[in-house]
Amino acid sequence: MKIVRQLLLVAVAWWLRQGGAPTVAGHCARSCGGVPIPYPFGLERGCASTEHTKGFLLNCSKTEGSGSQLLLGNYTIRKISVSDSTMVIRLPELNDCYNESFLPVNTSDNLSIDLSPYPPYRFSATRNVLTVLGCDTFALTNPLKAADKRDFSRGGCISYCSENVDLAKETTCSGIGCCQASIPKGLNKLHIRIGSFNGHQNVLPFSPCGVAFVGDKELFNISTRSLPTPNDLGKRADLVLDWMIGWNVTCAQAELSQSSYACGSNTECRNFTDGPGYRCFCKPGYEGNPYDRSRGCQDINECEDPQKYPCCEKCENLPGSYRRDYDGDNRRDIALAMILVPVVCIYASASASVTWKWRIRKINFKRNGGKFFKSQGVQIFTEAELAKATNNYDESNKLGEGSFGSVYKGRVAVGKGGSGSVNRGRIAMDIEVAVKKPKDVHKPLMKKEFQDELLTVMQTNHKNMVKLYGICLETRIPLLVYEYILNDTHLNTLFKHIHPKVSTFLRSWENRLKIATEATLALMEMHSSGIIHGNIKSANILIDQNYSVKISDFGTSVLKSLQHSHIVATEIEGTLDYIDPEYLTTGKLTIKSDVYNFGAVLMELLTGKKPTSFVANKSEEPINIIPHFISSVNDGTLFDVINFKATGEDEIKQVEMVAKIAVKCLDQSSRKRPTMSEVAQQLPPINQSSTVAENIEEPKFKVAGTICPTVEISVTDCLSYLGSD
Repeated sequence: MKIVRQLLLVAVAWWLRQGGAPTVAGHCARSCGGVPIPYPFGLERGCASTEHTKGFLLNCSKTEGSGSQLLLGNYTIRKISVSDSTMVIRLPELNDCYNESFLPVNTSDNLSIDLSPYPPYRFSATRNVLTVLGCDTFALTNPLKAADKRDFSRGGCISYCSENVDLAKETTCSGIGCCQASIPKGLNKLHIRIGSFNGHQNVLPFSPCGVAFVGDKELFNISTRSLPTPNDLGKRADLVLDWMIGWNVTCAQAELSQSSYACGSNTECRNFTDGPGYRCFCKPGYEGNPYDRSRGCQDINECEDPQKYPCCEKCENLPGSYRRDYDGDNRRDIALAMILVPVVCIYASASASVTWKWRIRKINFKRNGGKFFKSQGVQIFTEAELAKATNNYDESNKLGEGSFGSVYKGRVAVGKGGSGSVNRGRIAMDIEVAVKKPKDVHKPLMKKEFQDELLTVMQTNHKNMVKLYGICLETRIPLLVYEYILNDTHLNTLFKHIHPKVSTFLRSWENRLKIATEATLALMEMHSSGIIHGNIKSANILIDQNYSVKISDFGTSVLKSLQHSHIVATEIEGTLDYIDPEYLTTGKLTIKSDVYNFGAVLMELLTGKKPTSFVANKSEEPINIIPHFISSVNDGTLFDVINFKATGEDEIKQVEMVAKIAVKCLDQSSRKRPTMSEVAQQLPPINQSSTVAENIEEPKFKVAGTICPTVEISVTDCLSYLGSD
């Protein structure tokens, strides 16, 4: 009998070790290297969650000289939290240093983090940010082609400075010496690359190195850092992971099977917001481990902690809450006060809010040059007019979003001279417009020296430029009201025609040349008027329903003061390599910055690849498309990289001419780049008979139910055209 009992004990112990049931808590190691290991995590199968042992079964590694380390695969764990379902792991920072010969030294390899073997985990998009320290330093996340295209994501930021920066005096990363960018939601793979545009040539004395890492933004304090030097290398950053107890089911699905449902008593089940899966949380008024099925979350006795839970003379603890009680007749007075005080406060607050908003609008109007623009006959809109025109900026009217702000479709009366301004010779027309609303209304106000430039932008009229109809000056950053470009198809920008190669319009070289020529003429007109666009890219080159080019988004650079011109480069999603390298080190936009941007657009138009694309060079190593394109033009292999077929010797010569112009525009030195007028002179002539332009009517728009030619002419001329007075 004793032998049978011993055999049964052995069998039960074996069953527990195989994960048949959680081992008694006292028999499980619950810490490693000073890091607590709460359930559902464990070091043995019987101590970790039996449903998802691959993600929650950890390893305690003992290393000679460094003690024990808690590991998830090869990643060192710093902390596990069951209250918010997060885990903190430690990863090395990436370094990029240069010597006095501007050659790279102490440069890290690209860092790849792959959590796909551990399904319950995702990189926390709410806690982590990409941080870059240094001058002339950039970092990209996932710059190379991912194995699974569905997991492919791209982002990055640039940090620059033209002189030494004392980060100890800074409070946030502004783009000067330090920049930060968010990471996409729901990722389980992350690839980080660090680099420099000019090898720190202009900043080497005070910034020989750059550093990049993805880490917990709550722990990052810029005032404790400095511009990196070789002595600062080798640091590690804390990265936050979100984890789910059920990584492939929702709460509703999990609750159907109580045997595998992970949440204990007094808990709430919540679906993971960045992908499939669920997590457990203690209900309000309870605390503990929500994944502990035997104990669950325990009631908090609020009466024992009066500092955290203020009470009165009498306090009664209740399940998940507590009751406050008062003595005497004060109860009725207190109840009455509790009703009246909020009502009075709400009324007073509403009245004060209306008055305050009115005063702010008046102040903004004055500081943004309202008197000056009214005297110039500029169309001025009120904030209320534009809110009504866009249905209070409803998402259904949103046309797009960029680094400066969002664009909304609306309908307004143009020509009547809102807010008292009058446009002579014109009458009011109810037309569709595009309203550009800035992202950050707390940026500095428009400087006085830019009012003349903005007026020039509004007075510039070219058939290949989107017309700027008017402006709203009642907001801290003025709202711009543009002409709405009609296009019934989804292919309304050059970017959408090029990517993902669905446009039939770009199959012929003549049409590509037409786009390049019209964009050149528009930029030449802008530069001749002293206007810098500041954000030339294929997404800002609109293609209307007649396949004519319309340059958009100009005028926003006017609203960026010289002191805050780094706004473009602090966080960039997918447009990093359009940017002029000299702008990265000086922070100043010039006409030659537009030329560099235009060169990147020409390259994109010829190759069909985004400027941030990476391709394999002769050594099968990844290289950015821009230097690869320049090399192909210089060594005579251009036709290996273009994505269309040139027909005939004349077309081949024209393609080569445009490619050489693009190379000149992409020169690292702004002094060596051509002007847009020189580009216009060097472009081959368009054979109009072979383009779509010959058989297409002029663009038209509706005025009071009647069709008029393009708004190059005045309303008076349009009425004469119709035979009206």
